[in-house]
Amino acid sequence: MHTIPKLFAPPHPLYASRREFLTRVGGGFGTLALAGLLQQEGLAQQPAWRGPDPARPLAPRSGHHSVKAKNIIWLFINGGPSHVDTWDYKPELIRRDGQELAGFDRNTGFFRDNVGPIMRSPFRFRQHGQCGKYVSDIFPNLARHVDKMAFIHSCWTDSNNHSPALLKINTGFTRMGFPCAGSWVTYGLGSESQNLPSFVVMYDTLGRGLPKGYSQNWGAGFLPSIYQGTALKPQGAPIDNLLRPNDLTDQQQRNQLDLMARLNRRQLEAQGRLSLGVDSELTARIETFELAYRMQMAAPEAIDLARETQQTHRLYGIDNPRCQHFAKQCLIARRMVERGVRFVQIYSGGEENERSWDGHMNIAANHTGFAGETDQPIAALLTDLEHRGLLDETLVVWGGEFGRLPLVQRGGTGRDHNPHAFSYWLAGGGVKAGYSHGATDEIGHRAAEDRVSVHDLHATILHLIGLDHLRLTYRYQGRDFRLTDVHGEVVREVIA
Repeated sequence: MHTIPKLFAPPHPLYASRREFLTRVGGGFGTLALAGLLQQEGLAQQPAWRGPDPARPLAPRSGHHSVKAKNIIWLFINGGPSHVDTWDYKPELIRRDGQELAGFDRNTGFFRDNVGPIMRSPFRFRQHGQCGKYVSDIFPNLARHVDKMAFIHSCWTDSNNHSPALLKINTGFTRMGFPCAGSWVTYGLGSESQNLPSFVVMYDTLGRGLPKGYSQNWGAGFLPSIYQGTALKPQGAPIDNLLRPNDLTDQQQRNQLDLMARLNRRQLEAQGRLSLGVDSELTARIETFELAYRMQMAAPEAIDLARETQQTHRLYGIDNPRCQHFAKQCLIARRMVERGVRFVQIYSGGEENERSWDGHMNIAANHTGFAGETDQPIAALLTDLEHRGLLDETLVVWGGEFGRLPLVQRGGTGRDHNPHAFSYWLAGGGVKAGYSHGATDEIGHRAAEDRVSVHDLHATILHLIGLDHLRLTYRYQGRDFRLTDVHGEVVREVIA
């Protein structure tokens, strides 16, 4: 007697019958259609961003959306430039010069016992460009470029002290240990150049020191170290140990690197990390050694300004002793992005007060001096990028860690720190040119209209480079971290 084989298994206990099973399965197709519609309308939650391939951490990657910008040059105006003496024209300061500001919180600035009355700007403002932007006369060259810029006049931050404010504007947090914006961008997009660092930093070359917070301002935090900024030294060899020792041939060095890579990968495989695709400090270290080897040929050529024409040297001001040092850095920045470097940051000013844009005692002398160092080189950078067809794909950012009070600081003719209001401008890279967003109150004390936090500024910069700040995350100690923490809104009004 033969047993008739069962062609169908009995229904799962979850379902009363096969008919109910088919009904529930069919209903699922409607859910799929709904999910598709929600995705098209941007109402569905985006999938988690998985990050780069740990075996090729600097390989170029597409962003979350299509944009014009491929690179960023951040001109960091270190020390806290005064918005009311640069880009944020306040004629009310003239009318109220010498008056006390009623209800002023003396803890706003850093020196609470040196609060004086309202002080007018020592500089004259004139209108420029088709947009009619009022600009301080300390920027005669940059004033000719206002029709390329999108200004944000309503920025504010959390701290009135340099170190935490610098960390905030660079990393999104007022304390140490977090990745900076340049590290997040290169983590998200990799680099178009595989022979140069993805993230380059240049700081003061006149012996005035590093910005407060030092290398934490361009550190990778808990991201793999391959994403930290590579700082070019102002004196001597720009990068330590860049050149191969004379007694070591290229083949010998190549053999050393290959052996080291094999040993490191053997350790990765033993730990099971490579097969799991987990990004680790060890894989980043392997890539760092390989990058250093490739840089031996590429880096000297990239920073060799003798390859530029004399006309270009004059344009940037390399023949002008007043701005020569910053002019060289701006020209190097152009050469870097031209060669695919993703993020370049240049610091104007050093560590201590009057050695940066920190004009406590004499705002006129301080800002005149530092504007004289930077005005021509930055204007030349914008001109040069545009002439070479690079401005559309390069986002240029100008700004510092906070602004300054519209009051005089007693004991001098300067201004104290102001975390409640400061200005930034963006140029190129898909911004709305000749546009001003937000506003401070009538004397520039506080951001009053369309306020923009540091998190909002970061979200906007990331958006312009093609990254969604909500999806650009890294899991660390059981939590998904991002540059904007749990905050941030894109300022879409400044996007073309």
